[in-house]
Amino acid sequence: MLSANRMARRTKKDKIIQRKIAKERMSILFEFAREEALNHRFKRADRYVEIAKKISMRYLVPIPKEYKQMFCKKCNHFLLPGVTSRVRTNRGKLVILCKHCNSYRRIPIKTEKYPLSLNKKW
Repeated sequence: MLSANRMARRTKKDKIIQRKIAKERMSILFEFAREEALNHRFKRADRYVEIAKKISMRYLVPIPKEYKQMFCKKCNHFLLPGVTSRVRTNRGKLVILCKHCNSYRRIPIKTEKYPLSLNKKW
């Protein structure tokens, strides 16, 4: 019998379930943020990004790659290409400029390791 002051411990199964729910909630929040940004409600979109980041930190769940590129690392604003950000390619890199804080993010564009002529079978 547990006393009133003692709490039950979380099991590994509980943590797995919580992390699964956290991933689902983060994806829902990023979709909401995209919809709000398209409707020019940027403060609400930024708030959704902030909540998703807090969920990620609380449950130790990494933010998926496709969602990581949707917000600025410096100011945590939602980035909507053409409206709140500028996207360019330069020397094999994708360059994303946040129009709110003028910070750049450079993401390498993956290319094939070897030219096509070397991949042919002899």
